[in-house]
Amino acid sequence: MASVIVVGGGAAGLVAAWRAASQGHAVTLLEANGRLGVKLRISGGGKCNITHDGPPKALLAAFSKDQARFLRPSLHAFGNGAVLDLLRREGVETYTRENGRVFPQDRPGSAAAVVAAFETLVRRVGVDVHTGARVTALEGRMAGQEGGAPRLAALRLGETRMEADHVILATGGASYPETGTRGEVLGWLRELGVPVKPWFPALAPIPLARPRPAWEGVALRNGELRLSAGPAGRRLAAFAGDVLFTRTGISGPAALELSQAVERARRDGAAWLTHASLLEAPEAVDAALQAEARANPRLRAATWLQRRLPERLVEDLLPEAGVGRDLMLKDLSKVGRRTLVGLVTALPLGAPQPVPLARGEVAAGGVDLVAVDPRTMALRGWENLRVCGELLDLDGPVGGYNLQAAFSTGYAAGTI
Repeated sequence: MASVIVVGGGAAGLVAAWRAASQGHAVTLLEANGRLGVKLRISGGGKCNITHDGPPKALLAAFSKDQARFLRPSLHAFGNGAVLDLLRREGVETYTRENGRVFPQDRPGSAAAVVAAFETLVRRVGVDVHTGARVTALEGRMAGQEGGAPRLAALRLGETRMEADHVILATGGASYPETGTRGEVLGWLRELGVPVKPWFPALAPIPLARPRPAWEGVALRNGELRLSAGPAGRRLAAFAGDVLFTRTGISGPAALELSQAVERARRDGAAWLTHASLLEAPEAVDAALQAEARANPRLRAATWLQRRLPERLVEDLLPEAGVGRDLMLKDLSKVGRRTLVGLVTALPLGAPQPVPLARGEVAAGGVDLVAVDPRTMALRGWENLRVCGELLDLDGPVGGYNLQAAFSTGYAAGTI
């Protein structure tokens, strides 16, 4: 029997602790917050998108090639079916939406039910759980005297030095710091010579240089959010999905998915956002507008635009475009017609502001995957140190992929 310390009581840490204790090891779980699974409790707006449906190959396809290659062993060892079976045995029934996202059955506190199930599991197998226990330092020393010997890790909990046969770090990333994921462990690992990549915002809302607070709550649908290098620059990235206006910018599936690319482009010096319709091409909209002008010459341009864009947007866009509210289609100039067609087919949202790392659903960056054994999550060159979950340089899309990666890598780390 080995002694194991797991640092972090989130998705990855809970699974790692349960797995290690299930194998007969003496496991201590240290959680900085006053209760376990704080970030899990608020995931998916409190509904908890547990995982994504489909075979391992489909789940892996959602990650970059390097990340998918790394995840393959752990995902095959503990995939979505295993996670759901485990929860079902603890009374958590789930359902799958049409888009493949898996949730607990809808009821108040469904995310809390997921956390409660994992907490029951770890306590049942004898894990010694300590909440309010924030690790303050990570130490490393050579395990032997000869050159090239692996290193051993120890922890400091205040003034107390803690050692174990195995130390598993499952401390999360740097998003939502109010949940305790401050990201400081990455700095400790860097100081100990572990290759890491700096934290970077991912799956985050995008602030705009020109926010539209009057549009808060308005959604743009049936379109594609496009990122380009300036208003007339080349296209850098695009994602089809809904966009939701906030007081400071945009959110929604398309904004979250594009946020990492937006921030990289912004730091490179040129970023511009447009929402393009996927229903009609500019030529078709222009032809429809001209046909409408012939059939209903006295129809107001504002009325025509309100049929294609949310009314709250039209109230602001018309004067900005230089089109009078009472202007009739028969009086619309060629320039005015092009302007209306442009608003419908490629609505300019403008330049982004810095994307907040703290508001991302996940954080890109973390421990470089080349430094980790994908079968065990052991850090190469270390005798007793493993890492899992969001602390790894893994960032999948919205849809349960990142939680599944946390569960799978936590299971691998706890398999000792």
